[in-house]
Amino acid sequence: MTTSPRSLGSTLFPVGLLLIAMASIQSGASLAKSMFPFVGAQGTTTLRLIFASVIMLLLLRPWRAKLTASSLRTVIIYGMALGGMNLLFYMSLRSVPLGIAVALEFTGPLAVALYASRRVVDFLWIALAIVGLLLLIPMGETSSGIDLVGAAYALGAGVCWALYILYGQKAGNDNGVQTAALGVMIAALFVAPVGIVHAGSALLTPALIPVAIAVAILSTALPYTLEMVALTRLPARTFGTLMSIEPAFGALSGLFFLHEHLSLAQWLAIICIILASVGATVTMRNESKPLVPAD
Repeated sequence: MTTSPRSLGSTLFPVGLLLIAMASIQSGASLAKSMFPFVGAQGTTTLRLIFASVIMLLLLRPWRAKLTASSLRTVIIYGMALGGMNLLFYMSLRSVPLGIAVALEFTGPLAVALYASRRVVDFLWIALAIVGLLLLIPMGETSSGIDLVGAAYALGAGVCWALYILYGQKAGNDNGVQTAALGVMIAALFVAPVGIVHAGSALLTPALIPVAIAVAILSTALPYTLEMVALTRLPARTFGTLMSIEPAFGALSGLFFLHEHLSLAQWLAIICIILASVGATVTMRNESKPLVPAD
């Protein structure tokens, strides 16, 4: 008689962890945006990655990884993709609401999931994603349109996310979770020159350090840890389906923390992209490793 409650609890526990992880990531993005007036998106990305790399260095001890010339190349590309994804995403947040930026960025993993699609149902998800993108394109002088430059940054972050997935899976096969720490360290080295040139000595402002550490924890250390636990307790398809609702978390976080109000068309666009992501995940032919985001 006690089997059913335990089964329900074992199911809800990892789902709850994953929901907390998504809320943490988007809350961290909202907090990061508050740093833009002081060090810009470039400086904010630099501080986040530096502190995140220190935290993950202590937690995962990546120096134990055994790298060959081939695996080192893969890890470097993975880390550069991670750094580019973070930088371009924060650049998009300067002029694009958080929920919309997340939805546009999500086209990266969606494209990976739909790569080489041949079935009719797969083209349905592609069509839904295209409808969502079209709803976000500025039409005349309507207030529902978004900044094209900001949208381009978000789509660029999506491209980097796709590369992050492809090379992250290859690197992960060689060194497991230590790949994440290596990737964040390389990302920090890749982005730091951009942030230093842009923000200079402002990066050393004492008042920003606690905020930067909080962003690193909320956006990287905490969600990565929770996702690792959830990954061991959820099927890949369930994990991918749940991750597909992240644009909604971004929109709600932007609304509550940044007071970013979206139009009906923008909400419909986000819903279309979410449905496309859920559909693509649910109708996958084979179970595969979940595509973990790293915003």
